[in-house]
Amino acid sequence: MTRIFLAICVVSSFLFSLACVQKGANSTTTSSGDTIKVGVYGDLTGQTSSFGQSTKNGIQLAVDEINAAGGVNGKKIELVVEDDQGRPEQAKTVVSKLVNQDKVVAVLGEVASTNSLAAAPVAQEAKVPMISPSSTNPKVTEVGDYISRVCFIDPFQGSTMAKFAATTLKAKTAAILGDVNSDYSKGLTQFFEEEFTKQGGKVLAKEAYTQSDPDFKGQLTKIRDLKPDVLYIPGYYGQVGIIAKQARELGMEMPLLGGDGWDSPELWKLGGDSLKNSYISNHYSADNPAPEIQNFVKNYKAKFNVVPDSLAALAYDAAKVLADALKRAGGTDSVKLKDAINSTKNFAGVTGTITLDDKRNAVKPAVVLSLDPAGSKFTFKETIYPEGMTPATNTATAANSNTTANAANTTANTASNSAANSTNTANATK
Repeated sequence: MTRIFLAICVVSSFLFSLACVQKGANSTTTSSGDTIKVGVYGDLTGQTSSFGQSTKNGIQLAVDEINAAGGVNGKKIELVVEDDQGRPEQAKTVVSKLVNQDKVVAVLGEVASTNSLAAAPVAQEAKVPMISPSSTNPKVTEVGDYISRVCFIDPFQGSTMAKFAATTLKAKTAAILGDVNSDYSKGLTQFFEEEFTKQGGKVLAKEAYTQSDPDFKGQLTKIRDLKPDVLYIPGYYGQVGIIAKQARELGMEMPLLGGDGWDSPELWKLGGDSLKNSYISNHYSADNPAPEIQNFVKNYKAKFNVVPDSLAALAYDAAKVLADALKRAGGTDSVKLKDAINSTKNFAGVTGTITLDDKRNAVKPAVVLSLDPAGSKFTFKETIYPEGMTPATNTATAANSNTTANAANTTANTASNSAANSTNTANATK
């Protein structure tokens, strides 16, 4: 009997120790009455882990600065970080943990809209505000009034590149190669095609791939034979780098166009020199000489030893917007905090001036960047504004002087309404 009792004690002690280790692994600080718990979730180990790491880093830098300046309302922000492995079902699970077990007052995440759409109903039901830094599908904020974002949405991004292709590159024909299983890719395909057609262009072909495909030469050969002026590839960096390489190997020298899903340091390793003569739509330019942007770039590089991509910049802005809302709400009451977030107006972020519309989407310009594989960097090309928005003065976006009005988009809200009429955007990613 004594032996059995001792064995039970040993096992119980081991399990208790393990539980303590697992609980502590998700939190950056020790919880106390002097902190405000904020949840962070994203892909830290899956196929888009570069996005998750950048997002986590951007939030951490913002919180470090906020806490160093005295915190919010006399309290420091405490981050509780969860890895959803890039899987929607796991995103739902970890946000449920953050809300119900960790008792966070707000949630920051995700990048992929599929994951945001899986997790958002959990936050909405619990009445815990969730700010997505970079999920661009219009449906994300339609989950409810506790869900918002600090990025522009897919209708604007897709039409931005179509506008750029038609007006700046003078393209008359285009082909599209997209991920058939990615609603992010399908959404951008739709909006690019719609706008390019409005501009008088013609889409000659739409080919598809999946993230698990090892080879894309079959689809690329079909496209090559049609000789389009541009090739639009609305996908993620993991496949885009390989597609670019194989396209150039087949003698395809036309400009390659994409979206913010290309923005990752891993892209240069995969695509190399094949990425010459390529352009993407994005949320900010690290080359922007505006002091606030260069200060952010400098601080991020000092902490993480890499130039911040757009996902890091958007995450930084999301954390700062939350802190600003906490101050204006005067505390962590969920209704007051939700209302403060949703009433964000003219917030000066590193990705531009952020104003949330009645759909809780950020109304802001996009930048077009050209790819410089020799320097492994994105170079500013031009800024494209929604119609009705004029270039800002004395703000970060004013430094981008080469601008183009986007006549196809009156406001982000108009784009959201247009997207709602489509049956293909219900689950778009990123």
